[in-house]
Amino acid sequence: MIVRPRPTLLTVMFALRGSILPQVAPTVIGLTVFSVGVTAAEQRWPWAFPVTAGAGPFTLIGLALSIFLSFRNNACYDRWWEARKVWGSLIVEARGLARTIPALLPGEEHAALRRACLLRVAAFTSALHAGLREGDEAKAAAAWLPGADEAALRGRPSPADATLALILADLAAAMRRGALTDVLLGLLERKVADLSALHTACERIRHTPVPFAYTLLVYRTAWLYCLFLPVGLSGSLGWATPPAVALVAYTFFGLDALGDELEEPFGTAPNDLPMDAMLRTVERTVLDALGDPLPPAIAPDRYWLR
Repeated sequence: MIVRPRPTLLTVMFALRGSILPQVAPTVIGLTVFSVGVTAAEQRWPWAFPVTAGAGPFTLIGLALSIFLSFRNNACYDRWWEARKVWGSLIVEARGLARTIPALLPGEEHAALRRACLLRVAAFTSALHAGLREGDEAKAAAAWLPGADEAALRGRPSPADATLALILADLAAAMRRGALTDVLLGLLERKVADLSALHTACERIRHTPVPFAYTLLVYRTAWLYCLFLPVGLSGSLGWATPPAVALVAYTFFGLDALGDELEEPFGTAPNDLPMDAMLRTVERTVLDALGDPLPPAIAPDRYWLR
């Protein structure tokens, strides 16, 4: 995610970090060259362009296209913002467990259980982070688990969910030993269930994209519009047509590319969520509760918070 101060005029005009321009530059350049060719043909052989449509029809079509793009970008932004809220809730639940487990299981006799449960919270978050980015969930969780727990995750359909099952199994065993009452176990079980609900919400966002037909309609219309635009404008604008086409293409295809980034909020593009930074927040919360050394918080690198 790009984190920048309020932009100045110079920043607005020349900033590339976080801009969508590098992605759409080949398309914009190609359409500009095409419009130069159309304008040159119109200047050289005006008889081949006996009727010019003018800007009227393109104004109507451009208005409709801009509305379609706005609807799609709003849908993509809703996915991005929902994903951010889910991970914010995950951080809240991790902090809650980091406070609750030591409070309910005090004393040296429960030190091993406290440590195992809290490390599994970090392992769950790491596995979820890896799964959302098509990584190895079991390997990501293994960094926080002993060998026996790591082996228990291999081959499971969802190592992240299996990690939560390990937490609940340990808490149930503590209740049977008399270290927890059934009421306190129910309290902790609800917190584990909340983590599972957040896990499911992330999977829903990850595996339910914006309908492809909707994206195809907008993308196809934008291409047709930008290809016909110089034909309609060259007669009236002359050599001002290529800059006009370049600006329109940058706007339409830039919005489309930005929507593609927001549609997949768990990715690694500059405008995706800072997943690494949020994962580090949970890790620091767990290690602080355990009294272990804390890794540094992740800071933006040239305005890019990963």
